[in-house]
Amino acid sequence: MAKRKRLDPVPQVDMPAPEQKSALPPLGAPIARVAQDTAREAAFEELRAALTDARAEGRLIQKLPLDAVMLDHLRRDRISLDEEALVPLMESLRARGQQVPIEVTALEQGQFGLISGWRRMAALRRLHDETGEARFATVLAILRRPETAGDAYLAMVEENEIRLGLSHYERARIVLRAVEAGVFPTTKIALQKLFAHGSRARRSKIGSFLGVVSALDGALRFPTDLGERLGLALAQKIEADAGFAPRLRAALDTAAPATAEAERLVLETALIPEPSQVPDQAPPAASFEVPAAIPRPKAPSRPASAREEPVPGVVLDISGGYLKPVLTLSGPKVDQAFRERLIAWLQGQG
Repeated sequence: MAKRKRLDPVPQVDMPAPEQKSALPPLGAPIARVAQDTAREAAFEELRAALTDARAEGRLIQKLPLDAVMLDHLRRDRISLDEEALVPLMESLRARGQQVPIEVTALEQGQFGLISGWRRMAALRRLHDETGEARFATVLAILRRPETAGDAYLAMVEENEIRLGLSHYERARIVLRAVEAGVFPTTKIALQKLFAHGSRARRSKIGSFLGVVSALDGALRFPTDLGERLGLALAQKIEADAGFAPRLRAALDTAAPATAEAERLVLETALIPEPSQVPDQAPPAASFEVPAAIPRPKAPSRPASAREEPVPGVVLDISGGYLKPVLTLSGPKVDQAFRERLIAWLQGQG
């Protein structure tokens, strides 16, 4: 029987550990990756273009620091702030925040020029000074890109006309300031451009106030309180009498009125015609003999008492007969201001 050969054990050999699989997902196909990147970049460019268009067209509201907005970028049409109108605006901003953005145009070095929203800026600045709260340190704004300076002035005027009307004095003043700044070549063109939506009669009244602004700007302490009727009367007098404006400026400087009512009294007094000069020797009156058959006219008689209302709100009571009448004024309009104007008129009668 054949003898079997004994086999020796196989020596132990250390085998290398199997490679660890990567935790990353398998890469997709190159074409799919390129398509994804292209779509992502296209979406980003579309969003950026939409934001750029919205900013350029004034449809994007931005939050700007108050100090970055230059209030004197344009010569303002408003002369002063109406404190009574500013208080409710401040209360609204305090309670609800800014609801309506201002309009600005971009300047150099991160600055912006104010086009419209002067009252909102003033209210926010006052609130920030009073409270120190960060929410009042910025302003919501829409960026405008007016093609010309005239468009910027038009935007300012229209915004104020819609929200809170200007006085005729302020309207005339911004016309002159725009011409002085070289925005418009003449006042006629400035009137037509800035108040294109107003009637011809309205533009005519504003045009009449141009002479008042030219003659009295800086001399009047309360120009926004100058009424339409008084302003038109001053305009006619200034145009008719070259020396009237200098005399009126001197009278205003001397009187230094502390209230709008006192200033109006000075203006009304200046418009009272001066007593006519009586010649030293009047020419002899023509004389003629009245025929006996024709009765001489009697002096007009007036009843012992009468009551009339020469103007609404002013009642005139007359008593004492024709030779020595007694006049008594009463009514809702006979107040202290009426009394002062009456006294000034009587003094002007000599």
